[in-house]
Amino acid sequence: MPLSFNYNSRQDLRRFLDEQGLGMRKKFGQNFLINPAIRTKLLDALELTPNAEVWEIGPGLGAMTAGLLERGGRVTVFEIDPAFNKILSEMFGSNPAFKLVEGDVLKTWPKVQSGIVASDKASVQTPELFLLGNLPYNIAAALLADFIEKGFFFKRIVVTVQREVAQRMAAKPGSRDYSSFSVLCSSVYKVSLLSIIKGSSFYPVPKVDSQGVRLDLLSAGDKLPPLFYPMVRSLFSSRRKKIINTLSAFTSSFIMKGEAKDIADSALIKAGISGDLRAETLGMDEFAKLATALEAFLEETDIHES
Repeated sequence: MPLSFNYNSRQDLRRFLDEQGLGMRKKFGQNFLINPAIRTKLLDALELTPNAEVWEIGPGLGAMTAGLLERGGRVTVFEIDPAFNKILSEMFGSNPAFKLVEGDVLKTWPKVQSGIVASDKASVQTPELFLLGNLPYNIAAALLADFIEKGFFFKRIVVTVQREVAQRMAAKPGSRDYSSFSVLCSSVYKVSLLSIIKGSSFYPVPKVDSQGVRLDLLSAGDKLPPLFYPMVRSLFSSRRKKIINTLSAFTSSFIMKGEAKDIADSALIKAGISGDLRAETLGMDEFAKLATALEAFLEETDIHES
Protein backbone atom coordinates (compact mmCIF):
# COMPACT_ATOMS: atom_id res chain seq x y z
CA MET A 1 0.00 0.00 0.00
CA PRO A 2 1.48 3.36 -1.04
CA LEU A 3 2.39 5.82 1.69
CA SER A 4 -0.09 8.67 1.96
CA PHE A 5 -0.22 11.86 4.03
CA ASN A 6 -0.86 15.57 3.61
CA TYR A 7 2.39 17.59 3.45
CA ASN A 8 0.46 20.76 4.39
CA SER A 9 -1.09 19.52 7.63
CA ARG A 10 0.85 19.30 10.88
CA GLN A 11 -1.89 17.03 12.27
CA ASP A 12 -1.59 14.63 9.34
CA LEU A 13 2.21 14.67 9.51
CA ARG A 14 2.07 13.91 13.23
CA ARG A 15 -0.36 11.04 12.58
CA PHE A 16 1.88 9.62 9.84
CA LEU A 17 5.01 9.86 11.97
CA ASP A 18 3.22 8.15 14.86
CA GLU A 19 1.97 5.35 12.58
CA GLN A 20 5.49 4.81 11.30
CA GLY A 21 6.94 4.91 14.79
CA LEU A 22 9.07 7.93 13.91
CA GLY A 23 10.12 10.89 15.99
CA MET A 24 11.78 14.17 15.05
CA ARG A 25 15.47 14.19 15.90
CA LYS A 26 16.65 17.53 17.25
CA LYS A 27 20.29 16.73 16.45
CA PHE A 28 19.38 16.59 12.74
CA GLY A 29 17.62 19.97 12.83
CA GLN A 30 14.43 18.52 11.34
CA ASN A 31 11.59 20.92 10.56
CA PHE A 32 9.08 20.26 7.76
CA LEU A 33 8.02 23.22 5.63
CA ILE A 34 4.23 22.78 5.67
CA ASN A 35 3.27 26.05 3.94
CA PRO A 36 2.51 25.14 0.28
CA ALA A 37 2.66 28.75 -0.94
CA ILE A 38 6.19 29.18 0.38
CA ARG A 39 7.29 25.84 -1.07
CA THR A 40 6.00 27.00 -4.45
CA LYS A 41 7.85 30.32 -4.17
CA LEU A 42 11.11 28.55 -3.39
CA LEU A 43 10.67 26.13 -6.30
CA ASP A 44 9.83 29.05 -8.61
CA ALA A 45 12.94 30.94 -7.46
CA LEU A 46 15.13 27.98 -8.47
CA GLU A 47 14.00 28.38 -12.11
CA LEU A 48 14.77 24.74 -12.75
CA THR A 49 15.13 23.83 -16.43
CA PRO A 50 13.64 20.52 -17.70
CA ASN A 51 15.92 17.49 -17.22
CA ALA A 52 18.39 19.59 -15.22
CA GLU A 53 20.41 17.96 -12.45
CA VAL A 54 19.45 19.21 -8.99
CA TRP A 55 20.71 18.33 -5.54
CA GLU A 56 18.32 18.57 -2.60
CA ILE A 57 19.70 18.76 0.93
CA GLY A 58 17.52 17.48 3.77
CA PRO A 59 14.42 16.29 1.86
CA GLY A 60 12.73 14.93 4.99
CA LEU A 61 9.52 13.30 3.78
CA GLY A 62 9.89 14.60 0.23
CA ALA A 63 7.52 17.57 -0.13
CA MET A 64 10.06 19.58 -2.14
CA THR A 65 11.37 16.43 -3.80
CA ALA A 66 7.94 15.81 -5.29
CA GLY A 67 7.86 19.40 -6.59
CA LEU A 68 11.30 19.07 -8.18
CA LEU A 69 10.35 15.84 -9.93
CA GLU A 70 7.08 17.35 -11.15
CA ARG A 71 9.08 20.18 -12.72
CA GLY A 72 11.23 17.73 -14.65
CA GLY A 73 14.34 17.74 -12.50
CA ARG A 74 16.73 14.84 -12.17
CA VAL A 75 16.96 14.85 -8.41
CA THR A 76 19.70 13.63 -6.08
CA VAL A 77 18.65 13.94 -2.44
CA PHE A 78 20.96 13.87 0.60
CA GLU A 79 19.28 12.65 3.79
CA ILE A 80 20.96 11.75 7.07
CA ASP A 81 18.02 10.10 8.87
CA PRO A 82 17.86 6.33 8.14
CA ALA A 83 14.11 6.23 8.85
CA PHE A 84 13.39 9.02 6.38
CA ASN A 85 15.64 7.33 3.82
CA LYS A 86 13.41 4.26 3.96
CA ILE A 87 10.30 6.36 3.38
CA LEU A 88 11.91 8.33 0.54
CA SER A 89 12.93 5.07 -1.14
CA GLU A 90 9.37 3.75 -0.92
CA MET A 91 7.88 6.98 -2.26
CA PHE A 92 10.31 7.83 -5.07
CA GLY A 93 12.61 4.86 -5.55
CA SER A 94 10.84 3.61 -8.68
CA ASN A 95 11.34 6.97 -10.43
CA PRO A 96 14.46 6.86 -12.65
CA ALA A 97 14.93 10.61 -12.13
CA PHE A 98 15.38 10.09 -8.37
CA LYS A 99 18.59 9.18 -6.56
CA LEU A 100 19.07 8.87 -2.81
CA VAL A 101 22.36 9.49 -1.01
CA GLU A 102 22.26 8.33 2.60
CA GLY A 103 24.33 9.87 5.38
CA ASP A 104 25.78 13.21 6.47
CA VAL A 105 25.92 15.48 3.42
CA LEU A 106 29.14 17.11 4.68
CA LYS A 107 30.79 13.71 4.28
CA THR A 108 28.93 12.30 1.27
CA TRP A 109 28.79 15.18 -1.21
CA PRO A 110 32.48 15.04 -2.28
CA LYS A 111 32.05 11.40 -3.33
CA VAL A 112 28.98 12.23 -5.41
CA GLN A 113 30.77 15.23 -6.92
CA SER A 114 33.71 13.02 -7.88
CA GLY A 115 31.32 10.75 -9.74
CA ILE A 116 29.88 13.68 -11.70
CA VAL A 117 33.32 14.92 -12.72
CA ALA A 118 34.53 11.43 -13.62
CA SER A 119 31.49 10.67 -15.78
CA ASP A 120 31.79 14.02 -17.54
CA LYS A 121 35.47 13.89 -18.55
CA ALA A 122 34.59 13.61 -22.23
CA SER A 123 32.37 16.70 -22.08
CA VAL A 124 33.48 20.24 -22.72
CA GLN A 125 32.04 21.43 -19.41
CA THR A 126 30.52 20.05 -16.23
CA PRO A 127 26.72 19.71 -16.50
CA GLU A 128 24.74 22.62 -15.04
CA LEU A 129 23.74 21.78 -11.51
CA PHE A 130 21.14 23.33 -9.21
CA LEU A 131 20.84 23.13 -5.41
CA LEU A 132 17.72 23.33 -3.24
CA GLY A 133 17.55 22.81 0.49
CA ASN A 134 15.79 23.53 3.74
CA LEU A 135 19.16 23.49 5.45
CA PRO A 136 19.51 22.42 9.09
CA TYR A 137 20.55 25.48 11.06
CA ASN A 138 23.57 23.72 12.55
CA ILE A 139 25.25 23.00 9.19
CA ALA A 140 24.00 25.68 6.77
CA ALA A 141 27.00 28.01 6.79
CA ALA A 142 29.53 25.18 7.04
CA LEU A 143 28.05 23.31 4.08
CA LEU A 144 27.83 26.32 1.76
CA ALA A 145 31.36 27.38 2.71
CA ASP A 146 32.60 23.84 2.05
CA PHE A 147 31.18 23.89 -1.48
CA ILE A 148 32.73 27.28 -2.25
CA GLU A 149 36.16 26.72 -0.74
CA LYS A 150 36.51 23.39 -2.53
CA GLY A 151 35.58 24.99 -5.86
CA PHE A 152 32.32 23.14 -6.46
CA PHE A 153 29.75 25.58 -7.77
CA PHE A 154 26.08 25.43 -8.72
CA LYS A 155 24.35 27.39 -11.47
CA ARG A 156 21.75 28.46 -8.95
CA ILE A 157 21.11 27.78 -5.27
CA VAL A 158 17.88 28.34 -3.35
CA VAL A 159 18.05 27.52 0.34
CA THR A 160 16.09 28.17 3.50
CA VAL A 161 18.34 29.08 6.41
CA GLN A 162 18.10 30.75 9.80
CA ARG A 163 17.36 34.43 9.21
CA GLU A 164 20.62 35.54 10.85
CA VAL A 165 22.59 33.33 8.45
CA ALA A 166 20.71 34.80 5.49
CA GLN A 167 21.55 38.32 6.65
CA ARG A 168 25.24 37.40 6.91
CA MET A 169 25.22 35.91 3.42
CA ALA A 170 23.90 39.13 1.87
CA ALA A 171 25.65 41.66 4.13
CA LYS A 172 27.64 44.54 2.64
CA PRO A 173 30.95 46.08 3.82
CA GLY A 174 30.59 48.15 6.96
CA SER A 175 27.36 46.55 8.10
CA ARG A 176 26.91 44.74 11.42
CA ASP A 177 26.35 41.36 9.74
CA TYR A 178 29.30 41.60 7.33
CA SER A 179 31.71 38.70 7.85
CA SER A 180 34.14 36.38 6.11
CA PHE A 181 31.09 34.29 5.15
CA SER A 182 29.64 37.33 3.34
CA VAL A 183 32.85 37.67 1.33
CA LEU A 184 32.90 33.93 0.67
CA CYS A 185 29.40 33.98 -0.81
CA SER A 186 29.92 37.15 -2.87
CA SER A 187 33.17 35.80 -4.31
CA VAL A 188 31.21 33.31 -6.41
CA TYR A 189 27.52 34.24 -6.33
CA LYS A 190 25.10 37.11 -6.59
CA VAL A 191 23.19 36.83 -3.31
CA SER A 192 19.49 37.76 -3.19
CA LEU A 193 17.28 37.57 -0.11
CA LEU A 194 13.83 36.01 -0.51
CA SER A 195 10.87 36.00 1.88
CA ILE A 196 11.20 35.78 5.65
CA ILE A 197 9.53 32.56 6.82
CA LYS A 198 7.88 32.55 10.23
CA GLY A 199 8.15 29.53 12.49
CA SER A 200 4.44 28.76 12.04
CA SER A 201 5.20 27.63 8.47
CA PHE A 202 7.15 24.65 9.86
CA TYR A 203 6.43 21.53 11.85
CA PRO A 204 7.73 21.33 14.50
CA VAL A 205 7.76 25.11 15.01
CA PRO A 206 11.37 26.40 15.34
CA LYS A 207 12.17 29.11 17.87
CA VAL A 208 13.67 31.43 15.23
CA ASP A 209 12.58 32.83 11.87
CA SER A 210 13.98 31.48 8.63
CA GLN A 211 14.61 33.16 5.30
CA GLY A 212 14.97 32.04 1.72
CA VAL A 213 18.16 32.95 -0.12
CA ARG A 214 18.92 32.71 -3.83
CA LEU A 215 22.49 32.54 -5.11
CA ASP A 216 23.22 32.92 -8.83
CA LEU A 217 26.63 31.90 -10.11
CA LEU A 218 28.61 34.88 -11.35
CA SER A 219 30.22 34.91 -14.78
CA ALA A 220 33.66 33.37 -14.78
CA GLY A 221 36.28 35.99 -14.05
CA ASP A 222 39.85 36.04 -12.79
CA LYS A 223 40.62 33.01 -10.69
CA LEU A 224 41.14 33.86 -7.04
CA PRO A 225 44.60 33.06 -5.64
CA PRO A 226 44.90 30.12 -3.22
CA LEU A 227 45.56 32.55 -0.37
CA PHE A 228 42.23 34.34 -0.81
CA TYR A 229 39.94 32.35 1.50
CA PRO A 230 42.41 31.68 4.33
CA MET A 231 43.49 35.33 4.22
CA VAL A 232 39.92 36.62 4.45
CA ARG A 233 39.14 34.31 7.36
CA SER A 234 42.28 35.45 9.17
CA LEU A 235 41.59 39.15 8.66
CA PHE A 236 38.03 38.81 9.97
CA SER A 237 39.21 36.96 13.08
CA SER A 238 40.14 40.43 14.37
CA ARG A 239 37.79 42.45 12.20
CA ARG A 240 38.18 45.73 14.08
CA LYS A 241 41.97 45.79 14.19
CA LYS A 242 43.90 47.73 11.60
CA ILE A 243 44.44 45.61 8.55
CA ILE A 244 48.21 46.14 8.57
CA ASN A 245 48.31 44.31 11.93
CA THR A 246 46.01 41.44 10.96
CA LEU A 247 47.69 41.01 7.57
CA SER A 248 51.15 41.00 9.19
CA ALA A 249 49.99 38.32 11.62
CA PHE A 250 48.63 36.21 8.76
CA THR A 251 51.81 36.66 6.69
CA SER A 252 53.96 35.64 9.66
CA SER A 253 52.58 32.11 9.33
CA PHE A 254 54.67 31.86 6.15
CA ILE A 255 57.80 33.88 6.94
CA MET A 256 59.66 35.48 9.84
CA LYS A 257 57.75 38.13 11.78
CA GLY A 258 60.00 41.04 10.80
CA GLU A 259 59.80 40.27 7.10
CA ALA A 260 56.07 39.61 7.37
CA LYS A 261 55.25 43.23 8.20
CA ASP A 262 57.37 44.50 5.30
CA ILE A 263 55.62 42.18 2.86
CA ALA A 264 52.20 43.06 4.30
CA ASP A 265 53.03 46.77 3.85
CA SER A 266 54.13 46.18 0.27
CA ALA A 267 51.04 44.13 -0.57
CA LEU A 268 48.73 46.82 0.79
CA ILE A 269 50.50 49.52 -1.22
CA LYS A 270 50.35 47.44 -4.39
CA ALA A 271 46.63 46.78 -3.83
CA GLY A 272 46.00 50.48 -3.14
CA ILE A 273 44.58 49.84 0.33
CA SER A 274 45.37 51.85 3.46
CA GLY A 275 46.76 49.78 6.30
CA ASP A 276 44.66 51.82 8.74
CA LEU A 277 41.42 50.33 7.42
CA ARG A 278 39.61 47.41 9.05
CA ALA A 279 38.64 44.15 7.36
CA GLU A 280 34.95 44.88 7.95
CA THR A 281 35.17 47.89 5.59
CA LEU A 282 36.75 46.11 2.60
CA GLY A 283 34.76 44.83 -0.36
CA MET A 284 35.19 41.70 -2.42
CA ASP A 285 37.34 43.42 -5.09
CA GLU A 286 39.70 44.86 -2.48
CA PHE A 287 40.19 41.48 -0.83
CA ALA A 288 40.91 39.93 -4.24
CA LYS A 289 43.51 42.59 -5.08
CA LEU A 290 45.14 42.21 -1.68
CA ALA A 291 45.34 38.41 -1.90
CA THR A 292 46.81 38.64 -5.40
CA ALA A 293 49.42 41.17 -4.30
CA LEU A 294 50.33 39.19 -1.18
CA GLU A 295 50.63 35.96 -3.15
CA ALA A 296 53.00 37.65 -5.62
CA PHE A 297 55.29 38.98 -2.89
CA LEU A 298 55.36 35.64 -1.08
CA GLU A 299 56.22 33.82 -4.30
CA GLU A 300 59.13 36.21 -4.79
CA THR A 301 60.52 35.09 -1.42
CA ASP A 302 60.40 31.50 -2.73
CA ILE A 303 59.00 30.22 0.58
CA HIS A 304 55.24 30.34 0.03
CA GLU A 305 53.64 26.92 0.14
CA SER A 306 50.66 26.89 -2.22
